[in-house]
Amino acid sequence: MHKFINFLEQKLVPFSSRFARQRHLAAIGSTFMTILPILLFGGLIAVINSAPVVEGSTNAFMLAWASFVSKYSAVLGWLNAVTMGMMSLYACLGITYYLCKHYKEEPFIPMLLSLAGFTMLAADPQEIVYGSLLAQLTYFDGKGLLVAIFVSIITVEIYHFMISRNIGRIKMGENIPEALTLSFSSMLPALVILLIYGILYAIFHANGTTMAAWVSTLFAPALAAADSIWYVMFIALLLNFSWFFGIHNTVYSLLTDPIEYGNLSLNAAAFAAGTSLPCVFTVSFWCYFGIIGGLGNCLAVSILCLTSKVKEFRTIGRLGVVPAFFGISEPITFGLPIMLNPLMLIPCSLTSVVNVALAFLAMSSNLVGRTYTMLSYNMPSIFGAFFSTGDFKAVILIVVLLVLDLLIYFPFFKAYEKQFLREEEAAAKA
Repeated sequence: MHKFINFLEQKLVPFSSRFARQRHLAAIGSTFMTILPILLFGGLIAVINSAPVVEGSTNAFMLAWASFVSKYSAVLGWLNAVTMGMMSLYACLGITYYLCKHYKEEPFIPMLLSLAGFTMLAADPQEIVYGSLLAQLTYFDGKGLLVAIFVSIITVEIYHFMISRNIGRIKMGENIPEALTLSFSSMLPALVILLIYGILYAIFHANGTTMAAWVSTLFAPALAAADSIWYVMFIALLLNFSWFFGIHNTVYSLLTDPIEYGNLSLNAAAFAAGTSLPCVFTVSFWCYFGIIGGLGNCLAVSILCLTSKVKEFRTIGRLGVVPAFFGISEPITFGLPIMLNPLMLIPCSLTSVVNVALAFLAMSSNLVGRTYTMLSYNMPSIFGAFFSTGDFKAVILIVVLLVLDLLIYFPFFKAYEKQFLREEEAAAKA
């Protein structure tokens, strides 16, 4: 085991660290963390909009809530549409910004170009009367994420390539406003980029579709397969196994984020429309049910530490239990430690696999409501589970999963505790 760990530490961890810093993956990961406040607002609107059925009820609060939602349904629907319903647009702008930041390029013009390009390829204009167009924005939510990633990367890479090589740069005299200089310098790159998107739009439009709709149809089987118990268990095993070796989950952002956020957006749209929620695997499903206490399910470990015979473990537990309650696992992961601790490899990986498998079965069989909103990465699971599903049974499920995490960790923790005490005694004798 020690040889295996040393091999991974020497070979895999440095590679994964470099991979995680790859500019496109880093930009995608940073973007989804950055746009969370917008998704939080949209999530709160969705919670407010989920008024309970009040038929036959005499509860004044419930009646007032239902009346408020009924009266302002159009307002609430629009607020949800420009937050959760514009997820792909915000992602496109965010990835563009972070890629420009990587290249040290002024981001304003590339962000405008990405905005124009994404709109061309995702919106479906429908002519109403001469000179007036109404665009279908169906793919501005999570369904357009792949196109958003494509547009932002292509925009910045072409822009940076041309700007860095002074291709098409128009020299301006001194004392010219900076904004005007930037505009003229970007003229040819902007024309090239917009021409590419214009041609793509024309091709798809001639075939009666949009690029976003075509991509969504093309990847529909793969996305459907990703919303399965086997894929979810694989992701849970992969992310927690990697975390054990210090490999952050951002390494796999391209593999997970478009699916998790895209599915959440689909569920939010279905909830707003009053139809059944189509997906189980969302970002809130993963955060609240898959990793209770952060990666490694460290809330269970922190509770065990509080009851330990070892003084150092109890101290770590007191320091780590509150952060773990809010989904922050680092104090336990690095303090106990869990990372690179052979006794903790199995429970660190197994707990999330068990959690997501049971949660997936409960939701897919409609025993527990599915998630349709994301409030915060650091929302305690017991609260996040309820607010993301609107189902009190989700709270019961969290309690059950936490108990199972404790049971899985218990024998390994006790073995580690005994090992620590033996080493402490040996050191004292020496």
